[in-house]
Amino acid sequence: MRVIHSLAVAFGLACAVLPAQARDWATIKQSGSIVVASEGAYAPFNYFQGSTLTGYEIDVMNAMAAKLGLKVEWRALGFDALIASIRQDRFDAAIASHGITEERQKSVDFTNPHYCSGGQIVTKAGGPTKGSELANKVIGVQLATTYADAAKKVTGAKEVKTFPKDTDAQQALISGRVDAWVTDRFVAKSAVEKNASAGLKTGELLFVERIATVVRKGNNELRDQLNKALAELKADGTLKKISEKYFKEDITCQN
Repeated sequence: MRVIHSLAVAFGLACAVLPAQARDWATIKQSGSIVVASEGAYAPFNYFQGSTLTGYEIDVMNAMAAKLGLKVEWRALGFDALIASIRQDRFDAAIASHGITEERQKSVDFTNPHYCSGGQIVTKAGGPTKGSELANKVIGVQLATTYADAAKKVTGAKEVKTFPKDTDAQQALISGRVDAWVTDRFVAKSAVEKNASAGLKTGELLFVERIATVVRKGNNELRDQLNKALAELKADGTLKKISEKYFKEDITCQN
């Protein structure tokens, strides 16, 4: 999806661009901390409040780490560089709303999903609300996302404009530079609520996806430990509580 978030540099997270060797579980456990990357520009999932990285996924990872007796060393990096950085062993894991896809699974491994969502059409009054209505329309999406992939498959779309950040695509819709914006359904819900004066409204889902944490290919023990922690969070109600904090509903996958 993006480039290094400016706030990362502004608030001392420029170290995100420096190498940080991805490690096996034994090394991580011995160190007492796990190095995790996120983007910080994808509210309400991961974003900055001042100099603090926060959001649903940040809370989820912090809770998983606590279950494993670890602290999290956070890094911020552009979305479109996260998977490549995991492959280059710069971080132990990344949590930034990555949908599980066959193409991504060729280069990295995923934990079990921490939430399920989908790509939703967002438009303004009189705009397209169904996939079939996107023909001859300009669609705005974030670069290197599953939403961009889905938009490019829309039959007859006039143009698919990609933007470095999801918020850029949102602003393009508000300003009338695109006819529709395709984004995560929970991001869409939040945007509609926060931009009442813009007259945004949600349409149908173009697809459904499962969202998970990314780890280095073959780092099985770390993946399994994260899955164990995630299962415990789901079983004790913590995951549901975090969901309801940000969305007023449980967004965890039900099967």
